[in-house]
Amino acid sequence: MMNITECLFISDVYIFGIEIATCNFNCYLQLTMSSSIEDADTKQRLHGELYSALMEGNKAKVLELCPKVSDHALHRITVNEDTVLHMATYAKEADLVLKLLDELPEYHLDKITRQNGVGSTILHEAATNNDAVPVVDKLLKKSPGLLGMRNSNGETALFRAARYGNDAMFKFLASKIAQYDQISQQFYLQRTDKTSVLHIAIISQHFELAWYIANEYKQLIGEKDSDGMTALQLLACEPSAFKIDSEDGFINLVKRCFSPALRMKIRCEKEKYKLAVELANLLVKRDTSWEDTHSAVGRSKPKIHKYSASPDALSMVKEGAAEGSSLSAKGKKDDIGETPLILATKSGCVEIAKEILRVYPQAIEHIDDEGRNALHVAIKYRQLEIFEHVRKMEVPMKRLVRKIDNNGNTVLHTVALKRNDFVAEKVEGPALLLQDELLWFERVQEITPSHFMHHQNNMKLAADEFFNTVNSELRSAGKEWLKSTAEGCSVVAVLIATVAFAAAYTVPGGNQSTGLPVLVNRPLFIVFTVTDVLSLNFALTAVVTFLSILSSPFRFRDFRRSLPNKLMLGFTFLFLSVTMMMMSFGATIFLMIHSKESWTKITLYALSFIPVGVFALSYLPLYSSLSKTYEYLLGKARKVAPLSTCMLPDQKKNPHSMAKSHASVALV
Repeated sequence: MMNITECLFISDVYIFGIEIATCNFNCYLQLTMSSSIEDADTKQRLHGELYSALMEGNKAKVLELCPKVSDHALHRITVNEDTVLHMATYAKEADLVLKLLDELPEYHLDKITRQNGVGSTILHEAATNNDAVPVVDKLLKKSPGLLGMRNSNGETALFRAARYGNDAMFKFLASKIAQYDQISQQFYLQRTDKTSVLHIAIISQHFELAWYIANEYKQLIGEKDSDGMTALQLLACEPSAFKIDSEDGFINLVKRCFSPALRMKIRCEKEKYKLAVELANLLVKRDTSWEDTHSAVGRSKPKIHKYSASPDALSMVKEGAAEGSSLSAKGKKDDIGETPLILATKSGCVEIAKEILRVYPQAIEHIDDEGRNALHVAIKYRQLEIFEHVRKMEVPMKRLVRKIDNNGNTVLHTVALKRNDFVAEKVEGPALLLQDELLWFERVQEITPSHFMHHQNNMKLAADEFFNTVNSELRSAGKEWLKSTAEGCSVVAVLIATVAFAAAYTVPGGNQSTGLPVLVNRPLFIVFTVTDVLSLNFALTAVVTFLSILSSPFRFRDFRRSLPNKLMLGFTFLFLSVTMMMMSFGATIFLMIHSKESWTKITLYALSFIPVGVFALSYLPLYSSLSKTYEYLLGKARKVAPLSTCMLPDQKKNPHSMAKSHASVALV
């Protein structure tokens, strides 16, 4: 047995040993942590140096630093988990990528399929550059499995090449799957959401590559994406591809002469337009997806009263219970997308719409999910060129004009319907926009059968009542715009008249004691007198014209011709007044020069042209827009003139007989 002293000694030794061990462990932890911190600092420093060298294009520095990091060129250096090869490929350093691949140790090749934070491999990044074909060739030799790998968006490298419009890269990658059958090729040609390389090439507006894909992979033409859209339907939703900015006008013409960039832009737009038309012609001939649309239910019975059956009975009539066989697959109707013709009409792709009607004229019979045919859609979306093209199809027009949509609207009701995002191509006053709407109503009224004139839609409104209701706010805005414009122009016209009146009594050269002007015998003095008098007369006539606008009742029918006529007449007299005033000032200046007047005064008179010229230029666009609104009216007048000369003598005496004959033809 140990005594107490021995026990205490052993206890002290044990405690002392624990303290020594604890101290040693703490020292070890401190050393380890400091070492790991130094390693982390070194690692981050290397990453920073590598990243900077890659961004600066310092190839020698990159080749020097790669052996110092783990995994060599496959080492991850960004927070997005990009490797050195990812970044070098992204920076389009093809030579550097090739050298890094050559120097990559064999035992690191199993990591060549590494993906970054968005799932892209080195091959995905290389596919976005046409100049990286040698890099892709070497990558596929080292790891053929890269070709079938998808990123987080479900895209293969081949899909990425199509997305970025890299035709050389796409053709090279496509050659790697040429020996596969169509089913196996589909894996590489389609994204996981069913979007094909043809879809993405059209969406990205790479039309030359899309044309190549459509020819090489004809099975993709009828393929639908997750939204049920074929390639032709997507192309029909790209109106910008079929529009060329012509850059009209003197100023734009000067810009084009002195701006190579602008000329290049216009040349590129023309080339894109040409490729888009060629692609559209190819797809129209091979895309038969329009055949899957449902047949239209006849709703040609006009309704001219507001009374109806009970709601239940009305709903049965609306759903066509008596003709239920054609609507038995109601759920199927909702699954069918709009035809390319309807989409092209909505988007204003005139070339596609005309080509479809040329190749498949029977497509004009199709309707959309709202029960509207191509004529309804052309009217709603204000596609005048397509409207006139369909109007020339005499036999189908007899059926199209009788179609009533699901809301009970005829083609004449459709004039009041505008798309929610409708914006005029050129900013004009609301009064001019309302005039355009009224002219559309007049166009469509000409083709509407007489027994549909008083047809009421589901809102119990006839076409004219529906139009007035929808455009009431535009009428109010047009009224205020016309008033403010007329008032402002009246002030200017009165000011010009005041100046012209005062100039008549302060003629150049002054008066003698007899009251006769000193320069009365000079030819330029006659020019001054005539232009001053004309300026005064035109200004006062403009004032009277603008005052007649202010006293107008502002009815809907007034906006069609009366008010625009008065506005255009007022602007005409105002511009003539300004022109005469400028000529009067010019004659005065020449008279002053001839009489050796002070050059200071001559300079001041010359500067007076600046505000007058600015005034004329500022109002010129509005005057131009007023003139363009009369193109339809002038065209209509030209059509009516030969018709009146061809009337028989009895028809000239009784024109109502001719109207009756036209009405009978319309009823047929």
